[in-house]
Amino acid sequence: MLIDRLIKPQIIKGITPNKVIVLLGPRRVGKTVLINQIITQITEPYILLSGEDFTTLSLLERKSIQNYKNILGKVRLLIIDEAQKIPDIGNKLKLMVDHIEGLKIIITGSSALDIGNNVGEPLTGRKRTYHLYALSEQELNQIENRIEKEDNLRTRLVYGNYPELLQVSGNVERAEYLKEIINSYLLKDILSFEGIKNSDKIFSLLRLIAFQIGGEVSLQELGKQLAMSKNTIERYLDLLCKVFVLHKVGGFSRNLRKEVTKNSKWYFYDNGLRNLIIANVNPIEQRNDIGLLWENYMVSERIKYQQYNKMIVNNYFWRTYDQQEIDWVEERGGKLYGYEFKWHPKRKVKAPGAWLKQYQDSAFEVLHKDNYLAWITST
Repeated sequence: MLIDRLIKPQIIKGITPNKVIVLLGPRRVGKTVLINQIITQITEPYILLSGEDFTTLSLLERKSIQNYKNILGKVRLLIIDEAQKIPDIGNKLKLMVDHIEGLKIIITGSSALDIGNNVGEPLTGRKRTYHLYALSEQELNQIENRIEKEDNLRTRLVYGNYPELLQVSGNVERAEYLKEIINSYLLKDILSFEGIKNSDKIFSLLRLIAFQIGGEVSLQELGKQLAMSKNTIERYLDLLCKVFVLHKVGGFSRNLRKEVTKNSKWYFYDNGLRNLIIANVNPIEQRNDIGLLWENYMVSERIKYQQYNKMIVNNYFWRTYDQQEIDWVEERGGKLYGYEFKWHPKRKVKAPGAWLKQYQDSAFEVLHKDNYLAWITST
C-alpha cells in the first residue's frame, strides 16, 4: 500500500548542486522507503550507501578529495541512509560539497543529536533539513474515505501511525510490532549514547511522562520520584526529544503576573509508543484516558502539519495561577490562536476570561472529533 509522503516534492525540488539535503525522523517512519521513491523520480545516475554497512564506513574512512572523487566517478548524486553512523560525517560531507563541482547529496538520520553534533556546524550554509514523521492524517486521506477515517481514528489513538501498521491486521500483532520498535530501536538508539546505561530509568521516566500528558511537568518532582538529579532528568528528556520520542512545549506569557511559564508540557510523537510504555492498548471505549490520547494525537498531528506546510509558528500552552488554561497556543502572523482539545463534541468550552481580557485580538477554538480534520489537513 503505497502512500506519497507530503515532503517528497519539497525534497526533490531542494536537491541542488553543492548542497546537502538532511532528512531527519524516528526509526521505522519510512525514510528509506521515501528515499527509494525519490530515486524512481530522478533520472540521473546516483550512488546509494548505508551508514549501517561496514563497507560504507571503510569506503569513506580516508578523508581526501581524491578518494571521494574516485568513489563517485562521474556520478553527481550521493545518497547516504543513516548517515549519523559514519564517524566525522559532517566534515567528510563538507569536503565533498566544497571541492566536487556539481555534487548533490541526500542523507538520512534517526537522531537529531548525532546529526546535529556531527553535521550541523560543518555544513552551516550548505544544508537543507526536512523532517519525516509517522503517517499524518493528510497522507492517510490517500487511502481512506471519511467513514473509514472515523473508524480508523479510534485505532490510531491507541496504536499510532507507524506506516508498517497498515500491513498488520490484528491488534495483538499491532502491539507486538510496537513492542519490537521500543525494544529493538528506541532502546538501541538511547543506550548508544555515552553515559546512558540504565534503560529502566529511561522507561520509568517515560511512564511518568505518559501519565502527565496535557499537564505541566516539574523536573524536580520527576527527580524525587526517580531518585535522580534534576540535571539528569533534563538531560534524559532532551535526549528523548532528539531521538523523536517526546516533544516539549513551554508556557506562553507576555508578562501578565498571573501567567505560569516555569514548567513545560511533554507529548509523545506517536500515541502507540505512549500506550505500549504504560502497557495499555485497550480500545478507547474501555479507557479513562481518552482526553489524554486525544490531546496527544492532536498535538503530534499539528506538528506534522506545521512542518510539512513550512509554517512559521511558535507553539505554547497557557495557564494562570488561578487555574485558567488553554491547551495549545500558536503565535503566528502577529496574532495568537488558542485551542482546546475535547474528544466529545458536546463538551461546551469558553475561552478563559483572563485570556480574553489580556489578548483581545486573539482567536479561540475547541477541536473535537467532529471538526478536527480542517486543523491538521489541507482539505
